Amino acid sequence: MSRVKQDDYIDEDQVDDNFETIGQDAVAKSEFETLINESLLSFKQGEITTGTIVRKSGDLVIVDIGFKSEGVIQISEFGRLAADLKVGDRVDVLLEKNEDAEGRVVLSKEKADKIRVWEDMAKKYENDEIIEGVVISKIKGGVTVDIGLKAFLPGSQIDLRPIKNLDRLIGEAFKFKIIKMNKKRGNIVLSRRILLEEERKINKESTLAQLQEGSMVEGIVKNITDYGAFIDLGGIDGLLHITDMSWGRVNHPSEIFSIGDTVNVMVLKFDKETERVSLGFKQTTPDPWSVAKEKYKPETQVSGKVVSITDYGAFVELEEGIEGLVHISEMTWNKHIRHPAKLVAIDEMVEAVVLAIDIEKKRISLGMKQLGENPWESIEGKYPVNTIVEGRVRNVAEFGAFVELEEGVDGLIHVSDMSWVQKIRHPSEILKKRDKVRCIVLNIDKDSERLSLGLKQLEKDPWDDVEEKYPVGSEVKCKVVKITNFGAFAEIENGIEGLIHVSQLSTNKVVNPRTAVRADQKVTAKVIKVDLPNRKIGLSVKAFLEGLSPEDVERELRAMEENAAIRDDEQSVPEKEAGHDESAPGEAAVSDKPVETAIEKEDKTAEDNS
Repeated sequence: MSRVKQDDYIDEDQVDDNFETIGQDAVAKSEFETLINESLLSFKQGEITTGTIVRKSGDLVIVDIGFKSEGVIQISEFGRLAADLKVGDRVDVLLEKNEDAEGRVVLSKEKADKIRVWEDMAKKYENDEIIEGVVISKIKGGVTVDIGLKAFLPGSQIDLRPIKNLDRLIGEAFKFKIIKMNKKRGNIVLSRRILLEEERKINKESTLAQLQEGSMVEGIVKNITDYGAFIDLGGIDGLLHITDMSWGRVNHPSEIFSIGDTVNVMVLKFDKETERVSLGFKQTTPDPWSVAKEKYKPETQVSGKVVSITDYGAFVELEEGIEGLVHISEMTWNKHIRHPAKLVAIDEMVEAVVLAIDIEKKRISLGMKQLGENPWESIEGKYPVNTIVEGRVRNVAEFGAFVELEEGVDGLIHVSDMSWVQKIRHPSEILKKRDKVRCIVLNIDKDSERLSLGLKQLEKDPWDDVEEKYPVGSEVKCKVVKITNFGAFAEIENGIEGLIHVSQLSTNKVVNPRTAVRADQKVTAKVIKVDLPNRKIGLSVKAFLEGLSPEDVERELRAMEENAAIRDDEQSVPEKEAGHDESAPGEAAVSDKPVETAIEKEDKTAEDNS
């Protein structure tokens, strides 16, 4: 049996002390776990709590909310406040998740702010309070407003009247009332119109009490139309018509006013029953026509801007409210300007002279051509009679051609003054438009501003030598050019013709000249009369034949007949080949009687002229 050593014995007191210590630790641990569990139970996901910033790490902010672990928040959630964040700052946050994959508490500053704003807006909505916000964008049906949350402002609730350009509101701050909230959907609907209507109602009563015709009032341009502008006088609108905007010309009200402009206007008319107000802006300044009579006396030289062009002239603004008309006839000495736009343009500055003024009708007649010399004043010295001139054909008419010698000076070449010898049916046979022509001045009528020109006068008149070349009794060879009932006209030379009367066509009696001669037939005749003043020559085949021997007469008549037969053959061939027939296919030939009647009528005229 072995002995037990003294050291092997256990000290009972020590054992008791150790057990006591272990027991105390166990109790403390149990209490701590209880506290932690109670703390965990006090933090619920989705609730807002207050935490303390303990540090900043990169783009994260570490926040202690008194939980078992610290939470993290993206620094971007603090927005503009991020740069001013300091350790120790207290912030409201939303507990999104007790623990993520890394064991950290997930917090949100942004969501906490939104919840606070929603709670704040709900209270203001319930209390019908006014809030402020900034328009941030345009969307379908209205605009989005930042009130701490995104809210919708319908187009119908923006103003008292519809606003066409919503883009101009972006960035503008306004006051609103909340008219609808739905937290589940996250919708907030605002109205600015409600506030404006309340304000308008208050202002209207005050404005109506002060409005009087003839009084000056201040207002804001609320809307602009083609016919005028509506001015908000404070709760009531007045119409400023376009005709009452300026003493001068106004094409559109937008030339003078813009929406939002503050203007001083005069009350022209006020109907209390209908609450209609007519306003005037030009009436706030003196009428310029009140002193126009002294300022714009006739012969006064003025300058102005062309503001309108019509077919009959141009209107020139001399000053605001005063315009003058330059009639097209007073623009230039050139009478052939068809439209004023050829000489002036809109907004062009021009010089003019006052011709007349009518204060009652508010009209001023102006002239531009008076500033230059009238070319007709010196026409006689510049283009004396018998002067050879050059010009360009400006126009051709049935009776002649107009030739422009210089701007404002035209002369007429009558058809009768175009050729000595050529038979002219129309002036265009000789001259064409824009042809350059050399002619001579025949006559000047300064008062009527007319100039007569001649073309044929540049050449010698063949009738000047007729009396010497073809004296009475001389024999001439000529060609029949026209046959009438009273005789035949024969051409002696180019431009010189004589008449062979029916009684002078043959030694035998002739009833119908067409049985004695043919057109283009060559005959020999004797000159029996010369009338130079009337340019007439009388010819006689009979007198020529009476001076011949019987043999020569027979030979001459035979030659005349052969010549006529040849001419008939030459003319009949092409007519036959061409199938010359006046009647249309399937119709009877036209009777000769109307033709004879026409010939007789023409012959009578020719006989009278001969």
